[in-house]
Amino acid sequence: MMKLTVAKVDQVLFKGEAASLSCTGALGDLTILPHHSPLVTPLKNGELKIVDSEGKEIRIHAESGILEVAHNEAIVIL
Repeated sequence: MMKLTVAKVDQVLFKGEAASLSCTGALGDLTILPHHSPLVTPLKNGELKIVDSEGKEIRIHAESGILEVAHNEAIVIL
């Protein structure tokens, strides 16, 4: 598992442990798994697909944003 936070300026949309995060980065589709290499990328219009610690799939629409991955933690700001 990895720590994942997905937030807007005024609202936290997801915060907790996740098995994976799939999204559309500037260069194409990405899937972030636990212990992923450090990464910072802008996000394009699309959908974030989160698989939480219980295996439940959560989908969040994203028009744009930024993704940062480091130290087994991913942060998405929309």
